[in-house]
Amino acid sequence: MTGRQWLLKRWRPRSLQARQLLAASVGLVAFLALAGYALDAAFGQTARDNLSERLKNYATAYAGGIDFTRDGSLYIREQPPDPRFDVPGSGLYLQVVMPGHVANSMSAEGPMLPDVSDSTLKPREEVFEGPLPITQIDGTPGEVYRYGIGLVWGGDGAPESEFPYTIYVLEDSRALGMQLRSFRAAVWFWLGVTGLILLLLQTLVLQWSLRPLKRVINELTRVQRGERERMSELHPRELEPLTESINAFIESERENLERQRNTLADLAHSLKTPLAVLRTQLESGTSNEAELREEVGVQLQRMNNLVSYQLARAASSGHKLFSAPVPIETTAEEIVRGLEKVYAAKGVLCEFEVTPGVNFYGEPGDLQELLGNLLENAFKWANRRVLLTARPITAGNGKRAGLMLAVDDDGPGIAEDNIAKVLQRGVRGDERVQGHGIGLSIVQDLIKAYRGELQVKRSEELGGARFEVTLPPGI
Repeated sequence: MTGRQWLLKRWRPRSLQARQLLAASVGLVAFLALAGYALDAAFGQTARDNLSERLKNYATAYAGGIDFTRDGSLYIREQPPDPRFDVPGSGLYLQVVMPGHVANSMSAEGPMLPDVSDSTLKPREEVFEGPLPITQIDGTPGEVYRYGIGLVWGGDGAPESEFPYTIYVLEDSRALGMQLRSFRAAVWFWLGVTGLILLLLQTLVLQWSLRPLKRVINELTRVQRGERERMSELHPRELEPLTESINAFIESERENLERQRNTLADLAHSLKTPLAVLRTQLESGTSNEAELREEVGVQLQRMNNLVSYQLARAASSGHKLFSAPVPIETTAEEIVRGLEKVYAAKGVLCEFEVTPGVNFYGEPGDLQELLGNLLENAFKWANRRVLLTARPITAGNGKRAGLMLAVDDDGPGIAEDNIAKVLQRGVRGDERVQGHGIGLSIVQDLIKAYRGELQVKRSEELGGARFEVTLPPGI
């Protein structure tokens, strides 16, 4: 085994099911990850907004319940809005910044909070900051979120007694962190459960959707084993072109095999008579050497003609289902140039009515046989004019176009009751072997191989015979 073969065997393409399952799984994981990130970001922002609003409410409540003495000291008239303000190191702190002085709540006694001595805010100015580093009452590091609002104390009403002050309310970040961790654990747990359920459903759906393809594979395997003659027609629309192509290929191969068998049978049957004549001549002993030589020559020539004829028929049956398009006009021009030289004495000219770009889908040799025999027959019987017509036959459903070929001449034409005789198959005779009658037989075999139709009638344009070939649209 070569290195390339080893690589191809080891790195073989993944199955369709594996490809789709892998792609869908990656997409599902990416979607759940983005959804989890978006939910986490949205919840985190909402939690911080709620914390800011709660701290603002504390600050507003304090602003309505505090007074200042004549010496500028802070005096709280009412109970704090939350008992934690009176518990040292509780995690909820108050700082009031006044000109030259900072007052703290009982809870702020012990922890080292951020310095706010130079953090006076303008009146009605609000800030929300965090997390900010602090030192807990037990000496461990911590973090807090801080809300501040700038206010003005009115004093006794005189403008000179007014002074600005700022209220800061701080809360330990551990509460918000616990909320975020609890939310993240719940979100990722349920996203994981949802992902597993979706992955299971995805696998089931994928198996269900690929079941028709597996059915096609099973049917094809049974066809290969000889258990079925063809693919069934009960398949989804997406698989119909595939099954139709397989059935067409099977039918084509069977037709080719049958044609080869028939050709061999015809050849064997045809050779029986010349061989029997030779054997009789040899066993009788009544003929002299000259007569025997002459008879052997005649029979050998006859057998040679029979073999040539059968080989010609076999050679005209090389139809393949999937072939590249062959231009009609180019092939026809080459054939007509040769025929116009052969029939130069008659002065026959060939006119073209060929749609630009029209193609024949098949073997180039089949097109040459088809056009060559039809055109040669027309040149043979025409007086002066031959007309070649070629146009595509449009088809729907994405199928390739069919083809209409017609050859007209201005000769005597063919009587309707003689058409069947002219197209008769299997006629033996010297003129067929020499190419004077085998042409139309080859044409019929070719048209049958391509599932087409041949019509012979009177030419309305030139008045002679019209041979019209119709090849159906391809699959």
